[in-house]
Amino acid sequence: MRKLEFASLQVRDLETSKEFYTTKLGFEEAGISNPGACVFKYNKGEASFAIRTPIGNLEGKELGTGASLWFAIDEEIEELQARLSAKNVTLLGPVQATPFGKILVAKDPDGYNITFLKSN
Repeated sequence: MRKLEFASLQVRDLETSKEFYTTKLGFEEAGISNPGACVFKYNKGEASFAIRTPIGNLEGKELGTGASLWFAIDEEIEELQARLSAKNVTLLGPVQATPFGKILVAKDPDGYNITFLKSN
């Protein structure tokens, strides 16, 4: 295997999650019609993923634990941190230095970690 082709997150409330990803995080919808899902494009289609209504019964189950999607960014990570903070996005700590570069982790409404990476 050489690359992840696509990722899909199951969410409890599609409209709430769609609003979070578009309004607060700045993702764009890809324009693919699917009543049970919302496919996003990011940075001119370089990274694509979807949120979708549950495939199975999620009642009583914890979502998001242990899962994180990573997105490379071009802007300075401190600028992104300020913008997300102004939109009341839950951030899981400050900007962190890693061997790959600086990261900032946001938490979505279902507990998924969305990690933004400014490469070294």
